[in-house]
Amino acid sequence: MSMPSMVTSEATRKPGLAHAVLALGGFAIGTTEFAAMSFLPAFSSALGVDVPTGGHAISAYALGVVAGAPVLAIVGAHLNRRLLLVLLLAWFGLGNCLSAMAPGFDALIALRFVTAIPHGAYFGIAVLVATGMVPEQRRGVAIGRVLLGLTLATTIGAPVANLISQWLGWRWGFGALGLLSFMAAALILFVIPAQARVAGASALQELQALRRPQVWLSLVIGAIGFGGLFAVYTYLASTLELVTKAPADAIPIVLAIFGVGMTCGNLAAPHLARRGPLPAVGMLLAWSALALALYPLAVNHVWSVAAAVFMIGLGGGLGAVLQMRFMDVAGHAQGLAASLNHAAFNVANALGPYLGGLAIGAGYGWASTGWVGCGLALGGLVFWALALAYERRAVKFSQLR
Repeated sequence: MSMPSMVTSEATRKPGLAHAVLALGGFAIGTTEFAAMSFLPAFSSALGVDVPTGGHAISAYALGVVAGAPVLAIVGAHLNRRLLLVLLLAWFGLGNCLSAMAPGFDALIALRFVTAIPHGAYFGIAVLVATGMVPEQRRGVAIGRVLLGLTLATTIGAPVANLISQWLGWRWGFGALGLLSFMAAALILFVIPAQARVAGASALQELQALRRPQVWLSLVIGAIGFGGLFAVYTYLASTLELVTKAPADAIPIVLAIFGVGMTCGNLAAPHLARRGPLPAVGMLLAWSALALALYPLAVNHVWSVAAAVFMIGLGGGLGAVLQMRFMDVAGHAQGLAASLNHAAFNVANALGPYLGGLAIGAGYGWASTGWVGCGLALGGLVFWALALAYERRAVKFSQLR
């Protein structure tokens, strides 16, 4: 018996092993996304731009995710999912290695966009593979396990990458992330069970999801409501350095505290969603609005900003409950639904830094990103209320019939 077959059989009997490998791929991608924000002061200085302008590289990455997630989910609907996951991570790893060699800022922006294209599709396909290994009632657990890689990236990956960038430079940071992506791709090839083609899967079937109003409302909720988290996190390292006056070795610790908050929020999300994902979405958006409003009041001291950052991180559980929401409202278009969550997540990743950068550039100060974030979370709550009203009206209509 060949080695891949032996490992595949084990993964079939014990889905936790396969989920851990899928989470490792998510860890590589998530670390790249969040570490790049902590690299921002370093690569901005090295490439001759100010920090708000450097934030455009973060937005370029986010736009790459938005462009790539639905397109690759639709194009890859009929492909072998294990092979697709391997190809997506190999693409991602190559993009990071090339980013490490970017000769200038314009080249870095282009490379960050190209690198990001597989991001959303990877998570979308990984979630489908993970949930396909467990009974329906454990769907939330499987999703949480895959997304745990993303939240652990903020706890461990991004702070470690930040230390690498401090010791060796930001280029080495991107290079290390490229190697991690290649390693995750190899493990998926050997551990994840072979994936049969889904019967009836097609690009046309996936596109049917876009005819559903609740899909669009979920997309807008994530795109706006999640923006607050990114408005703060993108400029957190600069705020700690310039406003809090934190020592350099404290910055990775605060970044890790943010990650601990996100991890706790992600672990709590399946429990919050026991009555359905939509009520949990509303609770997490309200919590985020409160935490983001407290952030500007906390930035003058390391201990208080660390507490505020932990609270903001807890709101990151929104990702897991929105993932469940998308899969509930998208019908048979599960591949597109799973990837749209990450498209929304990265519209937020583009919108938050952009608006935060505008506030900083207009002279409102680094802490103003918290007020920007609070406004975005409240905006997400408005569309959540519309989704709730639409759902209640649909239920009432069905009862009348």
